[in-house]
Amino acid sequence: MKKQLLFFIAIISFQVGVSQQESAFKDGEWFKFRMSYSGWFKAGEATLNIKEKKLNGKPVYHVVGKGKTTGLINAFFKVRDRYESYFDTNTGLPYKFVRKIDEGGHTKDIEIAFDHNIKKAEVNNKKRKTLKTVDIDTNVQDLVSAFYYLRNNYNTNQIKVGDVVKLSMFFDEENYPFKLKFLGRETIKTTVNGNRVKVKTLKFRPYVMAGRVFKEEESLTLWVSADKNKIPLKIKADLAVGSLRADLSQYKGLKHSFQVQFD
Repeated sequence: MKKQLLFFIAIISFQVGVSQQESAFKDGEWFKFRMSYSGWFKAGEATLNIKEKKLNGKPVYHVVGKGKTTGLINAFFKVRDRYESYFDTNTGLPYKFVRKIDEGGHTKDIEIAFDHNIKKAEVNNKKRKTLKTVDIDTNVQDLVSAFYYLRNNYNTNQIKVGDVVKLSMFFDEENYPFKLKFLGRETIKTTVNGNRVKVKTLKFRPYVMAGRVFKEEESLTLWVSADKNKIPLKIKADLAVGSLRADLSQYKGLKHSFQVQFD
């Protein structure tokens, strides 16, 4: 079961219509998500944090994403995942990606270095002690950088129901075609920072490949704030057995005002 991978895949893509616009985030932005199984059984939590840094002399955003199981699930299926991305503050293209996971004893420790000039990625599998160079697509994103790239480079003002956005994402050793369909606008009720609120959202369906984890190609649904922040508020995924849900529970450091109505 890859709860945290599912979570990060879900959050990366939710804007439609290409257009450079005002930045949606800033240094210090932080999110925390509560995760539940089948809508009621607490499964875990995940966080995303972004900081401005320098990598090899280049100004970058450094994002750290962490996911872990909690409660009863943690007793028999312990998950401790850590994802990191270093991407250019101007272009949004990733320079370095780190995936270090432990999911019920299944572990991976992978570090990827991107060279967009020659369209190559060096994949360092620290667990297997292998080093491999792989061709990458133009403007490819990693699993984490894609989230921030799309928030800054896709405009949601003119989207229509049925619109689809496509993105090339590099994961482990492969270029992965990802697409997302806009389903419509919806006002949802949720609890964030301890307050019960109503939020106007944009509803999307990411297309993923069916397999051992996902029930079918259209098994994911996510709701994103319809404001300048464009933050994921709710994610629901139908799995081969049951479903997984992630809800934004806390936030801080938003660049723009979070548009809500108190319930």
